[in-house]
Order: sequence, then structure tokens, then C-alpha cells
Amino acid sequence: MSKNSNQKQNPARRNILIGSAAAAGGIAASLIPGTLQAAQPGASSGASKPHGQHSASYITTKDGTQLYYKDWGAGRPVVFCHGWPLSSDSWESQMMFVASHGYRAVAHDRRGHGRSSQPWNGNDMDTYADDLATVFETLGLQDAILVGFSTGGGEVARYLGRHGTKRVSKVVLVSAVPPLMLKTPANPGGLPIDVFDGLRAAQLANRSQFYKDVPAGPFYGFNRPGAKPSQGLIDSWWMQGMQGGHKNTYDSIAAFAQTDFTEDLKKIDVPTLIVHGDDDQIVPIDAAGRASAKLIRNSKLIVYPGAPHGLTDTHKDKFNADLLAFIQS
Repeated sequence: MSKNSNQKQNPARRNILIGSAAAAGGIAASLIPGTLQAAQPGASSGASKPHGQHSASYITTKDGTQLYYKDWGAGRPVVFCHGWPLSSDSWESQMMFVASHGYRAVAHDRRGHGRSSQPWNGNDMDTYADDLATVFETLGLQDAILVGFSTGGGEVARYLGRHGTKRVSKVVLVSAVPPLMLKTPANPGGLPIDVFDGLRAAQLANRSQFYKDVPAGPFYGFNRPGAKPSQGLIDSWWMQGMQGGHKNTYDSIAAFAQTDFTEDLKKIDVPTLIVHGDDDQIVPIDAAGRASAKLIRNSKLIVYPGAPHGLTDTHKDKFNADLLAFIQS
């Protein structure tokens, strides 16, 4: 891997063999103490003519990074930002749903994730936000509903903080990391740095096993008594994670855990829907969803009782209905 972030990289999809992921729920206890305890662009009535440098399903950023994207359907754009260490594939159910209801569904693989380039540098929230701005500008997106899950919620917040809401009319934050995951004197409800050091150590020790343990355990709540794990969800999570770059996904842990989005949230001036499960073992609701709702003007918080972090899959039908109702409101 080149350390020159300006060098274009081969955008071809890396071939990944889907293995059978071993069920392992011990990660919550061993790594996460407490509650961690702690396509072609479619026509659109909401978009101007696309401009900028893009070819087929790739957009090139100013530093030469190539971002893979999906662009389904036609109508007012709904733009999705995915979680760590996943890709736009994690949004397929929601993209299929909104595109089938007359909207244009757009999602990109964040730099270093999925089918996008794996630059050595730029694995931080400011760059993620600027990459998202490039997607908006290149595809000419306007009057968009901007949806962010987990780390993608941080990407959304930083984008709005840096670029404003001129292209965005509504925002949805789902199981999102803002305002700040890390415990600090000013944020006593956050998680200790040891939690995130543990995640980094687990990735370095055996990334493939780590990416099996997370979805098999706390991400979908499959470590809870009486839970019925879905091997398909576990396998898909592992496959998406392993498509991403090792350095990129490692750096991204600091980006989602240690970035303070408080001032970004205060700048959001459009209607915002916040959705969070009250059994989220990855991003605890009190320090995240509930705290964000207090900072964002004109926001509405919907709490899903008993829902885990990955509620867009475990509570897919309910979330899709809530998302559509908010879009149409």
C-alpha cells in the first residue's frame, strides 16, 4: 500500500470469500466493559445536472481517492452514510425500500471501506465530511434527506458542521456516535479510552476473528439471553468489514470514538429524526441519542425498546416505516 494519499489506486472490487463465521459472544465481556458498557445517476426532481469527475460507479476526490457509490431510483434524493467498518451494502434494505417508494437512494463506500480506494491518510472525520461533500457536488444532489448510521452519523454531523445545510432539507441519525463517545471531564457519560484501545488491540491481533466476534455478539444483540443469531447477518458484516483496508478501519476507530461533534450538532437547522435502541451495547443511548436530541434544534427522538445497535437490520420493518414517515412529513 502506497503512503502517498494522492496516488490513485485500483478501484476494482477485491474478491472476498464468504466464510462461515463462528458464533462468539464473549467480546462484550473481554473487550467492551460495562455497557460497550459503557450504477448510473438516476433522474431526480431534487437534483441538478450532475457535474464533476465521476465515471460509472466511482467518484474521484481532490486527493485522487476513488469513492464507490450506488445511485438507485429517481426522485428526491435520500443519501445514506454507513457505519464502521462496513460499506454501502449495509444500507441495501433501506435503499431498496425508499427507491421503491419513489425516491432516489444514494450511498457511497467511505474512503478505505468497501470498494473505495484505501489511501494511507485521510481516515478522519474532516476528510470523510469533505468526501461526502464531493459526492453531493458531483451528483448535483439538492433538497436531500441525509441519513447516517453509527460512524456515518458522525460523518453526517461533521459534513453539516463544515458545509452547512444548503443541499440538505432533513437529517436522520440512527444509532449514531455524536456528540462524543469518549469519556472526558466534560463528557462523564462517555466510554473510557481503554474500551477503544481494546478495539484497536483486537483488530491488530486478529482482524478477521474480531470482525466475526462483533456481529456475533453485541452489534446485533446476539449475546443477549434468548437471542436467535442470524448467520447471514454475521457473515455479511464480516465480509463488508474485511473488504475495508486494515489501516483505514484501524484509524477510523479514533475517528468515531474520539471526535467531538457537539458544535456540529448545534449548527443543524433542519428537521432531524434521531433513532436509537435502548439496549445499544456499542453506542449507549444516554451519551449518544439522548444527548444529541438535547443539542439539535427541531429534533425528534424515537427510542426502540430492547433494540441493539444494528437495529436497521434487527428492526428493519419498523425503521423503514419510521424513515418513510419522516421523509414524507
